Amino acid sequence: MGFEKIRTEAMSQRKAMQTSPNARVLIGTGTCGMAAGAGDVLESLESELAKSNIEADIIQVGCIGLCYAEPLIEIIKPGMPSVFYANVTPELMSEIVSDYLIAGNPRADLALGTRGEGTLDGIPQLFDLPVLKSQVRIALRNCGNIDPENIYHYVASGGYEGLRKALKIKRQEVIDEVKRSGLRGRGGAGFPTGVKWQFCHDSPGTTKYIVCNADEGDPGAFMDRALLEGDPHAVLEGMLIGAYALGASEGYIYIRAEYPLAIQRLKVALKQMEECGLLGDNIMDSAFSFHIKIKEGAGAFVCGEETALMASIEGNRGMPRPRPPFPAQAGLWGKPTNINNVETWSNISAILRRGADWYAGYGTEKSRGTKTFSLVGKIMRPGLIEVPMGITLREIIYEIGGGIPEEKAFRAVQTGGPSGGCLPASFLDSPVDYESLAEAGSIIGSGGMVVLDEDTCMVDIARYFLAFTQAESCGKCIPCRWGTKQMLDILEDIVSGNGREGDIDLLIELSEAVKDGSLCALGGTAPNPVLTTIRYFRDEYEAHIFEKRCPALACKSLISYYVIPEKCEGCGICARACPAEAIMGDKRMVHVIDQDRCTKCGTCFEVCPSKFSAIAVVSGEPVTVPLEPVPVGSKA
Repeated sequence: MGFEKIRTEAMSQRKAMQTSPNARVLIGTGTCGMAAGAGDVLESLESELAKSNIEADIIQVGCIGLCYAEPLIEIIKPGMPSVFYANVTPELMSEIVSDYLIAGNPRADLALGTRGEGTLDGIPQLFDLPVLKSQVRIALRNCGNIDPENIYHYVASGGYEGLRKALKIKRQEVIDEVKRSGLRGRGGAGFPTGVKWQFCHDSPGTTKYIVCNADEGDPGAFMDRALLEGDPHAVLEGMLIGAYALGASEGYIYIRAEYPLAIQRLKVALKQMEECGLLGDNIMDSAFSFHIKIKEGAGAFVCGEETALMASIEGNRGMPRPRPPFPAQAGLWGKPTNINNVETWSNISAILRRGADWYAGYGTEKSRGTKTFSLVGKIMRPGLIEVPMGITLREIIYEIGGGIPEEKAFRAVQTGGPSGGCLPASFLDSPVDYESLAEAGSIIGSGGMVVLDEDTCMVDIARYFLAFTQAESCGKCIPCRWGTKQMLDILEDIVSGNGREGDIDLLIELSEAVKDGSLCALGGTAPNPVLTTIRYFRDEYEAHIFEKRCPALACKSLISYYVIPEKCEGCGICARACPAEAIMGDKRMVHVIDQDRCTKCGTCFEVCPSKFSAIAVVSGEPVTVPLEPVPVGSKA
């Protein structure tokens, strides 16, 4: 089928949908939506529509990014702006069908926002909400708006127009367009994409490969997963454009097996492309042919590194190799290979469709365009965001993210996953771009952003991230294998109260050795959380080592729970809740916690009625309390 016929059919389907007398209901069924209960909401919706004999078109879409609001639905009634409803339950779905679809009451008290022409009283425009107002959606342009398993939805939204434009110009012109856009690789290193393509293009050989790196392994990161679940064709179109520009005829998508929904939607998309003549031989009736295979990874974090990823595709153990030669010179099976991540490929399809100047109009001089981030941790509105490069951390955390829950103090933000650094409040007004974060000791990475509040121990958070990278080290090179192990041992001593004078200096010395001597970027960046926490939170390290105290009251070995005699009313709630049976005392007796049996779980602190607040958490401070229960009010 020629592309013109595909496009005509896509526009015909869109017009039929827009002019249909039926309402449309879009429901987010990405992984986050399904985990929040979207499956039950969908079942309830279908049941209520059948019960009321209402004909409506139900469209399953990906995540629009408002993960905190899932399950999320959008209802579009003919001639009306669409209405979004957040945190929908099966019971709430029944109300919405009855009140809005039947009675015409959009329920402003339940609605999150509207979209489209016109307004509804009491309901704000969705993109006027603080969480979306500062965002610019390029990579995520279709997520939450189209059925990811319907290629005609993608084509009707401008899909494959970028490929069509590319096929009409010379390969070098495509590369020049990407160079002019200023796009830098979104997988972590931030290397200029067009320059990378040029290296591969200029490498001799008739066999070349294109690879999409979807091996997203950072704790708290889900950008690639959400993009592939919500708009797989944008990524695949980008790969086709890259393959044409570089002269490749075969490509691979390397994706971790823990992403079953993303894999399913990729397989559906690839089959549809083949049926429409957009994949295989003579694409769009041209001389260009390209084939794509999916390679499921076993979940090794190190396979996110290019050379380890290629080793895994080849059927070998995923371990990095020295560079040079670089993949652009000798990659898969020794042939020139270009590897970009999911977000980069999605941007390529947008750039070729709308032009380099349009894309370069966003961001900063050295960091063009937008960047997706998974905003998680101690934040009011966790989710997936896409913002122009150069936006400040404060705008992301407080305007888009809504600030810290329970009005607690901001402690730090960890950017770039386990390879990134922890930045304190003094950096909140710093721009988010490659140069600024690198100068601060962190990185953008693939886009993980974890917000930490006052209850976070920065020494323990460094230990946590180093434990992850140490466990994920392939062990090939000694600096990474043994250096990270020695660093982790020191950090575990510190958080357990066994830190010694000189540990901080030794950590810095080991960090520099690991960074300089490691074979790949896993080891080269693993010390970043340690170095930045020492740089900005050295006082916390010193408190742990010299005072045997955890200022955040988070390290179990350095804290104790006590009952405050003057506040205890002998209600017995804490004793009944204690899983270790470490609390002694009958009713109307001041309770006592047996320190030898206490597991430091904090249950007693959580269940003690707020009107009493009789449980104290202390660190590094001697406390004098009765050793045995005494009557309430006793001065003994």
